[in-house]
Amino acid sequence: MFTGFSKYQPQLLSVLRIVTGLLFVCHGTAKVLGFPAVEGVPPPGLSLAGLSGPLELVLGTLFLIGLFTRPVAFLASGFCAVGYWMIHAPQGPFPIANGGETIALYCFVFLYFVASGAGPLSVDAVMKRR
Repeated sequence: MFTGFSKYQPQLLSVLRIVTGLLFVCHGTAKVLGFPAVEGVPPPGLSLAGLSGPLELVLGTLFLIGLFTRPVAFLASGFCAVGYWMIHAPQGPFPIANGGETIALYCFVFLYFVASGAGPLSVDAVMKRR
């Protein structure tokens, strides 16, 4: 019944990458720029929590535009895994209860892009065509 949608898989892969990148960038802007204002966000600085904002901004922007997607996704996936195990896992074993479901999902979405690549709507695809 839904097999007709298969022809849109490459474009939807790009849409998933763009939306994921945009949402990830929002985490960085909240931490670095204070926009949008989010309660409990760590201040920027030279701590592990303080460095997460600039990393989210840089990795998220590169991922959003699809530049160096596989290595960026690999770094972002590892970053999210470390964040989950350092911040959320000590608060309990279940992501829904320890507040880590979002970062766990990011981790595996980024890991998927390590294998799949950016999709056709990306800087990587433009560079490959040239």
